[in-house]
Amino acid sequence: MSPRSADLIPETLYELYRSLGLPLDLLDAADAFTIHNVRDLLRGELPYTSPSYRPNFFNFLFVKDARGRYTIDEMAFDLEPGTIYFTNPGVYRTFGWQEIGEAWLITFNESFLKENVHPDIYSEFPFLLTETIRPLRLSPEAFLEFEQLYMLIHSEQRGESHFKNKIVGSLFVVMLLKIKARFWADYNPISEGNRGSEIVKSFKRDLEKNFRDLVHGKADKVLRASEYAALQSLHPSYLNNVIKSKTGKPITTWIAEKTVSEAKSLLGQPAVAIKEVAYTLGFGESTHFSAFFKKQTGCSPADYRRQVVRG
Repeated sequence: MSPRSADLIPETLYELYRSLGLPLDLLDAADAFTIHNVRDLLRGELPYTSPSYRPNFFNFLFVKDARGRYTIDEMAFDLEPGTIYFTNPGVYRTFGWQEIGEAWLITFNESFLKENVHPDIYSEFPFLLTETIRPLRLSPEAFLEFEQLYMLIHSEQRGESHFKNKIVGSLFVVMLLKIKARFWADYNPISEGNRGSEIVKSFKRDLEKNFRDLVHGKADKVLRASEYAALQSLHPSYLNNVIKSKTGKPITTWIAEKTVSEAKSLLGQPAVAIKEVAYTLGFGESTHFSAFFKKQTGCSPADYRRQVVRG
């Protein structure tokens, strides 16, 4: 396994490939959702093994005709024809490829999920919170069902429709439902027995619940690190150390990123006033919310809303 690099925490596939010195011409820095054949991205770079990194985005990998190896948080898995593989943000991993015919990689961030897939994404698809799941091996017939769907997603993603993100999001809902129906009954996360992983998963669920309650008017404030610790009967320092060690980010960063993600989802709804967005997310003054949002994203809530509406 390559040495860990605490500095390599890419927000997007574009940032990852730029950091690794890989070709960028097929990638757009602004894309919150991407789908590519890895062969097209790695042109002429095989065999290839990446250094260790912690992406801040989700991955789905559909291996039709390729062979490689994936290492995540010290555990290694072979990638072979007929494999479906999923990882979520914040866990150390490396990837290596020996040969690639077709291996389709889908990446996306939480904001894309909330805005275009499902507002309560983790309650509907709780497996997205799991740190490590073994690669899923399918028969050729079963894999074809997923291939037809991800190729349709790829076709729509390349289109110019004003509703492209919504169309892609709707198709991705179908993808997630098929994965849930086929695999969730036999769900067996391999990290479940690890205490640190249990703490991380519980924290993510508590974080999601707090923001879901805020949006639905069942809560009026964002929980603090000490309150998250109390929910698990842990000392705040211990909880923060576990979260930072396992995910590379302290609790305050998780809360800030979640706030931005929910804010973007609400700002994408023109009927919801910016002042209401601020109060919904626990800000006493809309000016405080605007300052926070601009500091985190580089643009004001109003500017972000105009960009989304303009499409």
